[in-house]
Amino acid sequence: MQFKSILLGLTAGLLATSAYAAPVFNRIASFPVELNNPEAKATSSEIITASEDGLTLVYSDSPAGGIGFIDITDAKAPKAAGFLSLEGEPTSVTIIGNKVYAAVNTSESKVNPSGKLVVVDLASKAIEASVDLGGQPDSITHNAAGTLIAIAIENERDEEINDGAIPQLPSGYLVLLSLTGGALDPESLAKVELAGLAGIAPEDAEAEFVSINGLDEVAVTLQENNEIVIIDGKTGAVKSHFSAGAVSLEGIDTKKDGALKFTGKLEDVAREPDAVKWLDDNRLVVANEGDWNGGSRSFTIFNKDGSVAYESGPSMELEAVRIGHYPDARNKKGVEPEGLEAATFGEDKLFFVAQERSSLVAVYKDAGAGAEPEYLQSLPSGISPEGLVAIPSRNLLATANEVDLREDGLAGSHVMLYERTEGEAAYPQLISDLDADGHPIGWAAISGAVGDAEKPGILYAVSDSVLSAQPAIYEIDATAKPARIVKKTVITRGGDAAQKLDLEGITLDGEGGFWVASEGRSDRLTPHALYRVDADGKITEEVAFPEALLPNEIRYGAEGVTKVGDTLWVAIQREWKDDPAGQVKLLGYNTKEKTWSAVRYPLEAAAEGAWNGLSEITAHGDYVYIVERDNQIALKAALKKLYRVPVSALVGAEIGGELPVVTKEEVRDFIPDLASNNGYVVDKVESFAIGADGTGYVISDNDGVADSSGETFFWSVGTIQ
Repeated sequence: MQFKSILLGLTAGLLATSAYAAPVFNRIASFPVELNNPEAKATSSEIITASEDGLTLVYSDSPAGGIGFIDITDAKAPKAAGFLSLEGEPTSVTIIGNKVYAAVNTSESKVNPSGKLVVVDLASKAIEASVDLGGQPDSITHNAAGTLIAIAIENERDEEINDGAIPQLPSGYLVLLSLTGGALDPESLAKVELAGLAGIAPEDAEAEFVSINGLDEVAVTLQENNEIVIIDGKTGAVKSHFSAGAVSLEGIDTKKDGALKFTGKLEDVAREPDAVKWLDDNRLVVANEGDWNGGSRSFTIFNKDGSVAYESGPSMELEAVRIGHYPDARNKKGVEPEGLEAATFGEDKLFFVAQERSSLVAVYKDAGAGAEPEYLQSLPSGISPEGLVAIPSRNLLATANEVDLREDGLAGSHVMLYERTEGEAAYPQLISDLDADGHPIGWAAISGAVGDAEKPGILYAVSDSVLSAQPAIYEIDATAKPARIVKKTVITRGGDAAQKLDLEGITLDGEGGFWVASEGRSDRLTPHALYRVDADGKITEEVAFPEALLPNEIRYGAEGVTKVGDTLWVAIQREWKDDPAGQVKLLGYNTKEKTWSAVRYPLEAAAEGAWNGLSEITAHGDYVYIVERDNQIALKAALKKLYRVPVSALVGAEIGGELPVVTKEEVRDFIPDLASNNGYVVDKVESFAIGADGTGYVISDNDGVADSSGETFFWSVGTIQ
């Protein structure tokens, strides 16, 4: 199958339109799960389910040892509805009627696994029963009639032993339980052996995920064994099993090198499926996570007999590339598909693929047996989406995003809600075209921008050290919706991609080229410097920061550059050692006289535990416009604003002497803009550019999807006077 040609045809179709076709999913709310358990040091939302009336969400919270409840009566304003400790590690949840069924890991070690099924009353949140499962559970599900529960008992491997290679006994298996009249019958527990089936380490079945079709047939993925087993849920008999097989991939990035080059290939990569969902009684779709030896980056639709009905190859991943969500640091495994959901909305049979490392959920329309599914859109979903639940009766989708990075000063785990409505997709807001060779233009971490002097809506942007091996200038057409990266020009020195650059700012040089500012860091041999670059990306001039400045260096350097007359003005992010607290330098470099000067800019007072600094500087008319922000995210974000300083105040003094302090005026608060995306408020508003017609544009930096949701927001703030 020619995956590349499939991608090109699909992408060409998408680029021919200004927005995805209606109806679409758009995010309408985001719920930080820390609100359900504020005393917990770490919280998570992993697997998520919904009550039958669609008004309550329940999620497993492994690090906190319980399950959380969210009231979504008003889906646009979800409310904390409580947390229940289950004295163990919940791995999965499902709801039948008014009962929550939680699979809980109670293992004392990998070699001595144990677990239980806990039954909780949804209304009272009281534990009503507990059933010993005999091993460590992973996934739980039930049939449509609510009469059968299936639980995958993984008895997971220890990744610290023998590089995680299997076999590592004891083996996993499947548990089946019956309900009669809505009541669980503990005596019905049946253990279905899965050992001896797979071609890889058959004695150690690593059961991962379960799904039940309309015939009460249970599909079980054995991820590390690369096997799928079909079981009769009524009798417990193994009906069939087959290898998930392997794929060969072309047009992918295979090197973790700080450059996005989609020209590599991998041969015979094991699929290693994680989540599985039946699309009908004869076809099932699997998310090929490739957590052990894999890296297939894909999803596969299998017929029940094990034949492949459709293989996505790298096409889903390459759509993530186009919207800036590709994780270069995960090149062996790529976007790592993990979670799945399938549901019918109106007349459309849809399925959703959660990508752990790109933090996206791809939406597909199932076209039925013998036809390729139709890619519809990708949804931004917090950090590391794992669980999904569709609520078609309310046109809703919810995702559970497991990673909690609050201890590192970053975002915590969130549950996010999306509504399917007529209209345009709110995300992505910035996408890329294909390059001359037919590959998607790779991009991430937009850190500075400038408007073209003559063409309204045309911007030029740079990315930072995330792509240090391929520093580039991106041409953006902001008149398109979403805005489009139409060209990428790699910055070169001596004919090769320039090294030791951390680009944070860009401005026009007035002669068809650019000046770019690189944030230095002496301990990494990255110089603090300005570089003049011609239209082809060649560095034609290098200007190091003055020696008088460098003894006072800290790691936070140049964050923006703009040109006023013959002088380049550089915004330094934070106070250096010679700055008074709460004041940062704006450095002036006169390109004609080759001299340096500086003024000081007064920062807003930072909240406790936070710092404030500068992220951009842009000249327009009688002012320079400066982005000032804190380093806080989500619930703690307090300062993301645009200020302006009169150009007349930029009268620099000699560095090392007394520097004048400029006055500033607030222009716009960006926090309402960021909050309008209905996720959490991101921390890095890094770019502000003003087009030839005076329109202001703002771009956030997604950090290259490293400890980040990968979301890039691009919006206009209207005409700048």
